[in-house]
Order: sequence, then C-alpha cells, then structure tokens
Amino acid sequence: MKMILKKVHVYLYAFSVAFSYLLLFPFFYFFSRKPSRYKYMNALRRVWGIVSSFCVGILYVFEIEQPIDWSRTYIICPNHTSNLDITAMSIFVKTNDCCFMGKQELADFFVTSLFFRTVDVPVDRQSKIASFRAFKKVMERLESGVTTIIFPEATIPDHYPPELKEFKNGPFRMAIELKLPIIPVTSLNTWEILWDDGLKYGSKPGVCNIFVHKPIETAHLTIDDADALRDEVHAIISQKLAEHDHR
Repeated sequence: MKMILKKVHVYLYAFSVAFSYLLLFPFFYFFSRKPSRYKYMNALRRVWGIVSSFCVGILYVFEIEQPIDWSRTYIICPNHTSNLDITAMSIFVKTNDCCFMGKQELADFFVTSLFFRTVDVPVDRQSKIASFRAFKKVMERLESGVTTIIFPEATIPDHYPPELKEFKNGPFRMAIELKLPIIPVTSLNTWEILWDDGLKYGSKPGVCNIFVHKPIETAHLTIDDADALRDEVHAIISQKLAEHDHR
C-alpha cells in the first residue's frame, strides 16, 4: 500500500511540474527569445520550482556554511541523486545570471528542452568534439559573469540507495583556468524524497535538506592542482553525507 501511494505521489508531482510549466510557458518562451532576457527566465524558473514542489508537499531547506556574495561568479558543484537536485539549485542560486550544464538528453525532455536550447548548456559526453564545444561555451558564459551549476558526477548513480560517484575533472579545470571559486553543495536526502526520476520507487512529501559549503578559492592554484581540487570537493561532500547518515 505504501508503494502504491508513493507511485501515485510521483505522478502527482509530474503533473504539478508539467501543468505549471504549461501555464508559465508563454512567459518562458518570451524570455527565451533573447539572451538579455535569460535572467527573467531564471527568476521565473525559481518560482516554478518552488510552486510545483510545494503543491505536492515537497519543500527545500538550505543550511549555508558561509554567506554567499552573489555579486561574484561561481562554479557550483552539487552531488546528484534526484531530479529534485535541479530544482533545489534553481531555488538556491540567488543570481539570475546563471545556467546549468547537463546531459544532452535534457535538450529533448518536455520541461527542460526550452532551457537547454537557450539559457543552459547541454553536453554530449559520447563525443569529444561536442564535449569540447560545450565546455568552451560554458567558459564563455563564466567569463561573462554567469554562475554555472555543474553536477561533477555527470549522472545519477544507478544503484539504490545511491553512493557518491567519482567526479569528472571538467568543472575543476575550468575553475582554476578562470580563477573562479567553487561552491560544493551536499544534497543530503533528496533521494529519500524522490530517487532519480521517481519512476521505480515513487516519491513522497517531505523536506529536502541541502547543505551549502563555503566557497573554495582557486586564484592561487595552477592547472596541475585540478585533480587535488576535485578530490578535495569530493571529500567535503562525502564527509557531509557520512555525517548525515550517522546522525
């Protein structure tokens, strides 16, 4: 019975996301027509995430280790266990000059295609040339002051319960090359609310707890430090997850 209710809930959540997206689509479309309007698109995406989740009893609580100066440009690196992580980051980032870097398939999904054909950057990791072009595009965005959210695991783990995967080097090399700070983010329990897309185990109402670590400066680093920076961020998130699991 419990699983049936969770399956019903995930379909209610999907309906909430899709229905609210359709209501807002004329505005999203208008804002997507010019890059100068992307900031309004991001502001509306934040509202959409809050409302579509709230309608089915999903809330987000952020614990921030150190106040974030949103006048600066960042690369934000969260762990990834749930589609809710994307919504959480849309809500958390308080600058409208921001974008996501995500898998190419998101350019084909109903509620993400418009974003990943405009404000966000899709990457096809199966093609080295396509990946190079995507990272070049992201670097251009970062250089112009656009904070970028990149999930360094690149994908949601296949196994359940999820475990933190190895991180890709890309975001850490970019941070060092551009001398930009990285913000590690630990999504503590979004997978307990909705794992992956929710189709296998359903979803449930609840509070998603997100811990935002203090920024890590990279101005003093060289490209030879990229692996060490990657490992440092991985260790920070891994330790926070372990603390949460043994609370």
